[in-house]
Amino acid sequence: MRYKSLQKRVLLARIANVATRYNGRFIDHEVCALTAPGALNSAAGSLYVVATPIGNLDDISARALKILREVALIAAEDTRHSQRLMQHFGIPTPLAACHEHNERDEGSRFITRLLAGDDVALISDAGTPLISDPGYHLVRQARAAGINVVPVPGACALIAALSAAGLPSDRFIFEGFLPAKAVGRRARLELVKEEPRTLIFYEAPHRILECLQDMELVFGAERPALLARELTKTFETLKGLPLAELREFVESDSNQQRGECVVLVAGWTAPEEEGAVSSEAMRILDLLLEEVPLKRAAALAAQITGERKNVLYQIALDKQKGE
Repeated sequence: MRYKSLQKRVLLARIANVATRYNGRFIDHEVCALTAPGALNSAAGSLYVVATPIGNLDDISARALKILREVALIAAEDTRHSQRLMQHFGIPTPLAACHEHNERDEGSRFITRLLAGDDVALISDAGTPLISDPGYHLVRQARAAGINVVPVPGACALIAALSAAGLPSDRFIFEGFLPAKAVGRRARLELVKEEPRTLIFYEAPHRILECLQDMELVFGAERPALLARELTKTFETLKGLPLAELREFVESDSNQQRGECVVLVAGWTAPEEEGAVSSEAMRILDLLLEEVPLKRAAALAAQITGERKNVLYQIALDKQKGE
């Protein structure tokens, strides 16, 4: 991490001054005008995306501490929160706010520093930046400007929870936070109702019970699930039960409605009965039957959904006979 030559820094400072013509703001196409996307700007500093602990401070890596000490500036989700972390490890590097309410407009200040040759670290309050946390706009602007973006991996709640859940981990999807209102939450859950991969969600403690109630309603009472709460902290909880029992567990103990929550749900498995198909396959088949002949509809529906063509053909045939 070194300062670039004075000549290069002066040149980059002149380029960065273009920002003043736009009231101090860079937007995507303005950043792109400086350096074509994907073309690395060797004179610029590096943006380090640094994971920080989600609870236990011992989980921070030696590399992360080194980076945080050596960069010129730390872009932090909440400077007051992160200042405590810096004080704990004796890191004097200055912090500047970079959160969801300002990163789109204020990203230019970090881009300016990076283009001038300074290295900058991006951190969130806890865990890996951008994973349901701010940072996306800054990283995108940096990459568009040809700035080297370097991941410094570490703690991530969803991965920690998955590693200890005992649910299939070879394929999974992360849905982040569900909508706060029941109607939107249930609609989102309906979209992944028949998703075969393990489902992972974040949820706020004051909504965890409502969330589990809606999951039980949409996914069914017997679907295996796990609540991972307060990971790496004193009152860490990992409780795996069918959804109905997990909802009862949380409902009966108010302590389970506190702290940061990760909910994992087993993926959908097709019914074992012969000839059974998913509701999504039935929906697609019905739509196709309105537009194309029966045999073609069954073949297309099989291609789209992965269901057996002969089963879909028989269902379509039975539908036709029943009309």
